[in-house]
Amino acid sequence: MFERAQTTIEVMVYAAVFLHEQMPDWNDLLRAKAVAGCRVRILIGDPDSQAVRLRGEEEKFGHGIESRCRLARLHYAPVLGVEGIDVAQHATTLYNSVYRADGELFANTHVYGANAYANPVFHLRRREEQGMFDAYAASFEVVWSTAEPIRE
Repeated sequence: MFERAQTTIEVMVYAAVFLHEQMPDWNDLLRAKAVAGCRVRILIGDPDSQAVRLRGEEEKFGHGIESRCRLARLHYAPVLGVEGIDVAQHATTLYNSVYRADGELFANTHVYGANAYANPVFHLRRREEQGMFDAYAASFEVVWSTAEPIRE
């Protein structure tokens, strides 16, 4: 999905370190897409926020989510400052994680008390205005408006 993106890549998560772990060339892909004119925006969780701490407690994962947020920041460090790539951290409660490429997205819903990997994922395509796709895309915009950019 991300390889096909031409205009937009957006990721809204607490950490999603699996992107770097399972795709060692993830940053290279983002860099190449940005050079080709694709707008890349990445939202990761603020490890010091109450929302991240609470999620760790709810999932009985302790400080694991906070640690993963810090690790995600380290993973994205090589693309900080690359034109066309913006990385920011947020302190919001996430009800879902969003992985978007142009008119396609994966919405990983968050079930109370369960780790993200054990939750349902919906694959959505934008077919009409004001549909489910637009609702998830709008949630990204709301969280982005509250986020703090991460600088080099």
